[in-house]
Amino acid sequence: MGSKYTKRYSEEFKRDAVALVASSGRTVTEVARELGISSESLRGWVKKTNGTGQTGAGTSVAAGSGLDAAEREELKRLRKLAADQAKTIEILKKATAFFAKESDR
Repeated sequence: MGSKYTKRYSEEFKRDAVALVASSGRTVTEVARELGISSESLRGWVKKTNGTGQTGAGTSVAAGSGLDAAEREELKRLRKLAADQAKTIEILKKATAFFAKESDR
């Protein structure tokens, strides 16, 4: 039973997230944190994919294999984007703490 605030993700996003877990060698939790999604959601997508051996588009998800050049470039671009966003979030957290402390004075 989901709330009315449940976020829906496209099949393409799910497929890319599962491929990132498979190809990066990182844990599901680390990848989920990087992408800003629930680790339980990502874990469910990985289980579903591994259970069928196929993604929604019918392509095999084996530790990074089966990706053509365009998909590898897209994955590389998305990883860079996620890393940049993580850095931005850290900076904003520090700024928030700084200004919260300053406003208390």
